[in-house]
Amino acid sequence: MTADDSFGRLDDDDYPAYTMGRAAELLGTTQGFLRAIGEARLITPLRSEGGHRRYSRYQLRIAARARELVDQGTPIEAACRIVILEDQLEEAQRINAAYRRAAAAAQKPTTAG
Repeated sequence: MTADDSFGRLDDDDYPAYTMGRAAELLGTTQGFLRAIGEARLITPLRSEGGHRRYSRYQLRIAARARELVDQGTPIEAACRIVILEDQLEEAQRINAAYRRAAAAAQKPTTAG
């Protein structure tokens, strides 16, 4: 891997760049919290060659949302389910908007010349 390859990954939201310790530090939580949301299948960290958990920026955003809910008193299992449903809803809305744009484009009248 060249330096250019490594720099290109800095913008990749799915690149597992953060160790468990660093992820916990960034989120202001414990490593146990990250393990718990992993066990609840909210996020599945990738593993390094040595078997260490690695987290992406996208996973950190998901974990941060779960932590926010837990901090508000929501049980961790419920918080994970809420975050999963929010994520699914956002994806469905994105797909629906794309379908609407495609349908609108298909209905535009063409000019005959």
